[in-house]
Parts: sequence; structure tokens; C-alpha cells
Amino acid sequence: MSQSRHVPVMLQRCLDLLAPALERPGAVVVDCTLGLGGHSEALLARFPEARLVALDRDKEALRLSGERLAPYGERATLVHAVYDELPEVLDRLGIARVQGVLFDLGVSSMQLDEAGRGFAYAQDAPLDMRMDQTTGIGAAEVLNTYPAGELVRILRAYGEEKQAKRIVAAVVREREKEPFSNSARLVEVIRDALPQAAKRTGGNPAKRTFQALRIEVNGELSVLERAIPAAVKALDVGGRIAVLSYHSLEDRLVKQVFAAGAASTAPPGLPVVPEQYQPRLKLLTRGAELPTEEEVAENRRAAPARLRGAQRIREDVE
Repeated sequence: MSQSRHVPVMLQRCLDLLAPALERPGAVVVDCTLGLGGHSEALLARFPEARLVALDRDKEALRLSGERLAPYGERATLVHAVYDELPEVLDRLGIARVQGVLFDLGVSSMQLDEAGRGFAYAQDAPLDMRMDQTTGIGAAEVLNTYPAGELVRILRAYGEEKQAKRIVAAVVREREKEPFSNSARLVEVIRDALPQAAKRTGGNPAKRTFQALRIEVNGELSVLERAIPAAVKALDVGGRIAVLSYHSLEDRLVKQVFAAGAASTAPPGLPVVPEQYQPRLKLLTRGAELPTEEEVAENRRAAPARLRGAQRIREDVE
């Protein structure tokens, strides 16, 4: 498997956003989503004084990245963990505060390209979709055992799928004949369930259902809800966080946490705002930044990316 095919999304912009916090000696940067190590390698190369802590729940990703980052020796610490476990990981390593945090929330290229994992709707594979294959239930079990109402909720909430009811009715009918095990059958059932007009818009008609199943199987949104505030809390004053998200649900979550941190919580009408009410964060991006047209042309996976950055400007006052 070649490393070259993995082009990290918005790499230069992420590095530039984090740079002011990582150029000082002894800075610690956390890559919460190591994947194939593209962002991590670039962080280590660009900031020679920085130490990297990188997390991934996927053991295969850790093994491959370990080979890639081996030349950096002691400067890189790779940890098998989900990113909402960041506080425990830092605690174990004896790190009180960090200067930079990066999240790239896309499914790693490796998971999409390795046929056996069932993430991709373009090729037939077992319906698994677990990022950590040592734990939890796979997508087939979700499809075969969840009540219809719960499946409709998941497709609507996580896939923003307007045709959720039709798709779920077809899935329930089909699973009674024979349980789902492979992705190709699911793609076919979805295609057959959709009205003609819905098939003509927005790429592969199975895309939103696969996204919804992936988010459910990996508990991605609930993990993210815990992880972003924990990462902000771990930042030193002056530290910076950059988050790349790939669909509106993730982006909305990040936006809410950043906006809350950047707002004053003072009651209206105070002539002077006391320290404990002042904003903790300064926003570094105006809204969400998008990839350039050139980047999307080079790397189609960058197309839906949204980047938000923030800087920690003061301590929490308990």
C-alpha cells in the first residue's frame, strides 16, 4: 500500500494556523486523528522543537504511521485511544498542558481504500465500518437488529437523508428475507428504494446512508461532543486548536464549542466585565474556511472539508 496516495487535507493552512503556538522549544502538539500520519509527519518536520502526541483508535493505522514516523524517534508518541480519551492520555504521559491540537475528522484514506472494512460504497465488502476492530458492533448488526424507527432517526440525523423512511422500509423488508452482511447488497437496496429524482442528485445514492451508519457504529458525534471541549481545556494560554470536519453535523458541534468559548458570559449592563466572564477563546477563522479549487482538483476528498481554528487567550476561572 503506497503512502503517497494519502494527501492530507488543507495541510498548509493547518500548519500555518498552529504555527505561532508551536515554534517555541518544548511545545507539545496533539494529533487527535493520526490516520496514515500525513499531518503528524508535516508537524514534526515543520516544528523541529516540538513534541508530538498522536492518537488513533485503529491499530492498523498506528502500525503504518509508526513506520512512517520512526525517523523522528522520541519526538513522536503514538497512542491507541479514541480522541475523547485525550485527558487520560495526557495525564498518563505527565503532560499538564499542550500548545497545539489538530483534529482531521475525515475517515482515513486507508479505511476507505482497504476493501475489507466496508466503509466504501463503491466496492463490495463486509459491512463492518468499525474504526477499532477490536471492540463494538459493526454496521451489519446495526442494520439487522435496530428497530425501524431508530434506523430512520440515524439516517436523518447523521446522514441528513431525506428519503430515510423509504430506505428503512426497504432495509427492514430485505433483512427479514436474509440478514445484511455485505455492502453491495445494501447499495442495491438503497438504489431500488429511491425515487428517480432522488437518484439524479448528489453523487452515489448510498453515500448518506453509509455516512450515517459509520457515525452510529463509531459513536462519532458523542465522542466529538466530549473531545472538542476536552481539547480546548488541555490548551495552554496562547495554545491553538485546528479542526477539519467533513459534514455539517461535525462542523456545527465545533462551531458551538468555539463560539461559546469566544463569548463573554457576563450579565448585561456591567460597566467592567470581571475576569471570570471574559472569553476563553479567540476565533482564528472567519466562519469555516474551505479548501481551494486547486486542492479539490488534486484531492477530491478535500471537497467537503471545513476548517475552524481558535486560540486559548485566558485560563478558566473556576
